[in-house]
Amino acid sequence: MSIRAAVIGCGDVSTVHFEAVAKLDGAELVGVCDPDPQRLAAATELYGVPGFADHATLLEAVQPDVVHICTPHNQHASVAVDCLERGVNVIVEKPLAHTLAEGRRLVEAASKGNTKIAVCFQNRYNATSQAMRSLLASGDLGTVQGAAASVMWHRSAEYYRSRPWRGSWQGGGGGLLMNQAIHTVDLLQWLVGDVVAVRGNAATRFLGGTIEVEDTAEFVADHAGGARSVFYATLGHACNAPVTLEVVTEKAVLSLRGDLTVTYADGRVDVIPERTSDTGGRSYWGVSHELLINDFYGRLDEPEPFWISPAEAEKSLRIIKDVYRQSYPDAVSRVS
Repeated sequence: MSIRAAVIGCGDVSTVHFEAVAKLDGAELVGVCDPDPQRLAAATELYGVPGFADHATLLEAVQPDVVHICTPHNQHASVAVDCLERGVNVIVEKPLAHTLAEGRRLVEAASKGNTKIAVCFQNRYNATSQAMRSLLASGDLGTVQGAAASVMWHRSAEYYRSRPWRGSWQGGGGGLLMNQAIHTVDLLQWLVGDVVAVRGNAATRFLGGTIEVEDTAEFVADHAGGARSVFYATLGHACNAPVTLEVVTEKAVLSLRGDLTVTYADGRVDVIPERTSDTGGRSYWGVSHELLINDFYGRLDEPEPFWISPAEAEKSLRIIKDVYRQSYPDAVSRVS
């Protein structure tokens, strides 16, 4: 019997979800949902499935086994909780939620019952990320002494005008950190260790006439193992440069910029290439959405929770909201 899949939210990132489901053996797309009539009509025509303007009607009408949530950030938690309470498995795009309170609500909902949920931090599946994680976990490189990461991308005013929620606190829960840089924030804490303290700043440096959220941010983080990391991100660059992430250990420096270069203290150098992909979507989304989705479907019958769970995704949300708390001390809605 086929696994019945549905997609809620037919915006840009949904394309990689549609494509991944189409390639899955034993999975069948049975419905789509979007409140925007044009996007909904385009999706129903392209994929030949029923379309619905609200997710509750979709859940009742097509009875999916798995739902992919690709909505604006402020709908992630509420839609996911509705699905979980109906016994429907969930793949939800990042971030976990647009507020800490909504994120905590989803963490608690996910802890009840046997329904599975994954949060799309697909860059953990990158070949380079997996290699870094294995090398650091092996202990062969000694202790981690520190790390640094940067995300220097470009977003135009038109990017925000085309989807106004992206530039608002109410719709996005934040800007650059919540929408673009969160993948690198997640990798940083996943590779170096849980963050126990953050000192940072976020501001709007380039797009102040268009958005109310930040387009530039930096922070210093203390990790549980004693290492310190530094982080910088901006949307004011002239292009979408490769993300950089460097981890310094006692015996080697691991430098990620597309491929992974490992420079050992004895002079040896290893280069681990990143895999390529011909899936849909933009190059800066990475190559591993399909891997995460395939892995999730393959684990549906396992009793354990999926490994990139709401509790895992809450870690990056807390880091980001802590930066907002320090940057906007008088705006409770931005840090809650």
